[in-house]
Amino acid sequence: MNLKGFHHLTAVTADAPGNHRFYTATLGLRLVKKTVNQDDTSAYHLFYADGVGAPGTDITFFDWPVGRERRGTRSVTRTGLRVAHEKSLLWWQQRFAALGVRQEKIAEEAGRPVLAFEDPEGQRLALIADDAGEAHIWEGSPVPAEHQIRGLGPITMSVPELRGTDMVLTRLMNMTPAGQFGSTHVYRMDGAGAVAELRVTVDPALPPAQQGAGGVHHVAFNIPYADYDAWTERLAAMRVPNSGPVDRFWFRSLYFREPSGVLFELATDAPGFATDEPLDKLGTTLSLPPFLEARRAQIEAGLKNL
Repeated sequence: MNLKGFHHLTAVTADAPGNHRFYTATLGLRLVKKTVNQDDTSAYHLFYADGVGAPGTDITFFDWPVGRERRGTRSVTRTGLRVAHEKSLLWWQQRFAALGVRQEKIAEEAGRPVLAFEDPEGQRLALIADDAGEAHIWEGSPVPAEHQIRGLGPITMSVPELRGTDMVLTRLMNMTPAGQFGSTHVYRMDGAGAVAELRVTVDPALPPAQQGAGGVHHVAFNIPYADYDAWTERLAAMRVPNSGPVDRFWFRSLYFREPSGVLFELATDAPGFATDEPLDKLGTTLSLPPFLEARRAQIEAGLKNL
């Protein structure tokens, strides 16, 4: 069983309206699902993705009234977002300068040009020039089609020691070591293209991160719907403590922590975000899974206006 790449990455915001403005108006992503955290219905769960909400293109946010993340190890430290080519990086560099977005200089990393930047809460992001995979343009984006973000790229995490994490990535999750630059080790998901890379930086001197706004909650990996039961059995057979089956309605999930404490999710590629909304109406209303529908009035009353 192989992973198909990333499914989504979920981060934390303390400012849902500002978050919505940045990821739609500045980055040009589409809000494909406006829902709530199913374990804490007082919090939004906002999904931003490409034009059709394809798995592997969405960065999502829980809206919690918390302070800023304290950066450190045992955490995801940067989220890659793919654009088509280096010309797009130059376009984005000019856009960020005009809009006052904090950014670094374009640099080469692992053989690809990269533009690192941050959102207003300090969420660490990077645009990577790589045209692998299919592009689903969003016609409503303020970003021209040729420069739109195409999906998730390499995701980087930090650990104090590599051995346990390496065992989980290679033996449990069937990733392949694909080189190293500096103290960062690259792992690739077979059959998913060069952009499906998890990068693990070894930082033994850093203190553990403390989760907060501007930080990452978990990273989700894409699995075929047909393989869900087999992955459930695999986790049990390898005695990996995990959540057990969780039905999120738009996909099915399994959660577990790798040895350094970073939360991983295995999420299915189906049924998808168009299960309860037409494709052209994604994200336009508050979507709730069926088991929360009876509480809609109460839930809506507790949410802020985006």
